[in-house]
Amino acid sequence: MSAIPAPPVPTTHPVSASSSVVPPSYHPSHVSPPPPVPGNTFPITTSSALPPPPPPPHPSLPTRPRSSWIESLRSQARSNLFPDAVSTYADMMALAGIPPDQFAFPAVLKAAAGLRDLNLGRQIHAHAVKLGYEQSSVTVANTLLTMYDKCGDIGNVFKLFDRIPERDQVSWNSMLAALCRDEEWVLVLDCFRSMVVENLEPSSFTLVSLVLACSNLPRGDDGLKLGKQVHAYSLRKGDQKTFTNNSLMAMYSKLGRAGDSRALFESFEDRDLISWNTIISSLGQNECFLETLMLLVRMVRDGISPDGVTIASVLPICAQLKMLNAGREIHAYALRNEALIGNSFVGSALVDMYCNCGWIESGRRVFDSLSDRQIGLWNAMIAGYAQNEQDHEALSLFLEMEAIWGLSSNATTIASILRACARCEAFCVKESIHGHVIKKGLQSDMYVQNALMDMYARMGKIGISRIIFDSMEVRDLVSWNTMITASVISECHESALALLMEMQSRGKDARKEEDMYNDKKVHVWKPNSVTLMTVLLGCASLAAILKGKEIHGYAIRNSLALDVAVGSALVDMYAKCGCSYLSRRMFDQMPVRNIITWNVIIMAYGMHGKGKEALQLFNNMVEDGANGEGVMPNEVTFIAIFAACSHSGMVEEGMQLFCRMKNEYGVEPSPDHYACVVDLLGRAGQVAEAFRLIDSMPTEYDRSGAWSSLLGACRIHQNLEVGEIAAMNLLELEPDVASHYVLLSNIYSSAGLWDKAMDVRRKMKERGVRKEPGCSWIEFADEVHKFIAGESSHLQSQESTDS
Repeated sequence: MSAIPAPPVPTTHPVSASSSVVPPSYHPSHVSPPPPVPGNTFPITTSSALPPPPPPPHPSLPTRPRSSWIESLRSQARSNLFPDAVSTYADMMALAGIPPDQFAFPAVLKAAAGLRDLNLGRQIHAHAVKLGYEQSSVTVANTLLTMYDKCGDIGNVFKLFDRIPERDQVSWNSMLAALCRDEEWVLVLDCFRSMVVENLEPSSFTLVSLVLACSNLPRGDDGLKLGKQVHAYSLRKGDQKTFTNNSLMAMYSKLGRAGDSRALFESFEDRDLISWNTIISSLGQNECFLETLMLLVRMVRDGISPDGVTIASVLPICAQLKMLNAGREIHAYALRNEALIGNSFVGSALVDMYCNCGWIESGRRVFDSLSDRQIGLWNAMIAGYAQNEQDHEALSLFLEMEAIWGLSSNATTIASILRACARCEAFCVKESIHGHVIKKGLQSDMYVQNALMDMYARMGKIGISRIIFDSMEVRDLVSWNTMITASVISECHESALALLMEMQSRGKDARKEEDMYNDKKVHVWKPNSVTLMTVLLGCASLAAILKGKEIHGYAIRNSLALDVAVGSALVDMYAKCGCSYLSRRMFDQMPVRNIITWNVIIMAYGMHGKGKEALQLFNNMVEDGANGEGVMPNEVTFIAIFAACSHSGMVEEGMQLFCRMKNEYGVEPSPDHYACVVDLLGRAGQVAEAFRLIDSMPTEYDRSGAWSSLLGACRIHQNLEVGEIAAMNLLELEPDVASHYVLLSNIYSSAGLWDKAMDVRRKMKERGVRKEPGCSWIEFADEVHKFIAGESSHLQSQESTDS
């Protein structure tokens, strides 16, 4: 924008400090928050840097009164016609020769702030300095504070604030708001204390800034305590304004006090749309999902129409609870409202809801229907594909976003894409995405680092995951859970347990990596349900029952033991540690059981040879599911029950279930089911029937599992003829699996065919196939010790051998 001409200088000073007038349109609510910078001199000077004053207006031009110019200027500023307001300001001085006054400056400064034009604002400031309004009119000074704040020049906000001779309530509110915008939460409180020292009464706007600061203080407990004091002050002063209550509700929500937020919501009647959105968002973020949906219904019944914020807050709850029908109803409501269906945030929430409920095609239709595709919408669709393991589609959409649409991916995009890269077989050079991350400058982003750790763990490169983990400057609970999960996936169970102990000790002793105003913030990482569920898998694999019981005790003390995921993991852990009675007791205590819980307990009885009890549990599960009180069997359930029948010699019961599983339960037999039934028949000595079952498998099925089960049965029952056929097929399908060679060699050895046995061993050696050495774990003195066959690396190996 071209430079504005300098104003004509009046012969007399227009206003005195004592006669400052606030124009009717000016209100503290128009003041926006400012930010800080050092320095002793203003970057703005007087009119020496500006063009010379314009000549007086031409006598032939029609005269227009000052009041008309000022009113036009203020009207345009109120209507957010900022370029027009600036033009009017320039014409008023250049054409009419009318100098701006204490009413014109706030209007044109609002325009400069709205345009975020700092240079323009500085020129106008120079005019105000030249005409003496910076010192004589507190209204103009306050508007200058707002302008510098919105233009991001926090340093001049500080300097200008210090130069105001008689600061009023609006001056302090502007300063507080500026500090809030700059997230200087501790300074907000210091500034408020200075305001009180000057005997100025806090207003509602003051309280709103204080509440926002309390919500974001480094120390949560202090924030809640101070926030309650602000709330008490507002009650004593009778400040029940809606926007004050809205800010208090948001504060309680952010500090984890959803109950207090709800109580405050119910305590006042003058609620607006922001009040409803605040409480709905508050309850949703604190996982009060059903209560949130009930509030939405109540909101509509009270005649308040939901807006885009409401819809975007409620749809994630439908996604979380897999409430597809409720989500579709909200979608229908949005379709009837053009302003909603075109909203990018609503579109992103709809895509996320459909993808979380497994309706990927519907999510894609919503995506394709929106013309205004912001990065959040792309992220929602890419994440939807990734979480439903449609990895090729996720990667294709990612490439389309960057290469065709020219959008730059952010940390959220990369975190979703990394999951897809780890699984997608077509994406061969998976490490290349890490290079893309570095080029984007996102390698230090915590969320991206978490996703990178997960990707490398799934690639089997746990060492790289650990390097990334150790290099992280800041970690959150997800970082620890990701690394623990990576260790369990890689079967480094001892490392998983060590990480859990390190996580807890760091949570007690760690200090914040960076100082904030000399305050130290303690990072406390408390294991959550995901942590416990993952570590319990490690305990089960190591048969570390003492460590498992410790984790169970922690879960009870922290009200996590009855969580369905933790409870299911405890049932599994006790079963695999040989304590079937504790496994059943844990199962009986669980108020809610999902399909995983039932599958785990059926598998537990099966591995302990209690087939009849497992079958009874299966029947109970089917009965509850038929009554609508539970769940119905799935593919894993039948694998568990077939294994139970196999270990207990219940051939007839197992075969009946196999014949009925498709027609009665809607579960199509898979290669794994055939392998289990072959094992069932083979263990019972019915090797020929097992062979015929394999022969009847659909041709497209992978038969390696079934042949392996048959080979194991032939080893037990010394069936050399069928064993050779099974081994021949297996070595063709899986030539690098050591157990196939070992089983066939053992069959030949048992039959006295030593030459053939040695020949198999020789072929195994020629192919470079090595048998994994056996290992044992012993839990002693709160530590799990691992001993590997043929090795003496453990410090006590010799001692244990001698004893």
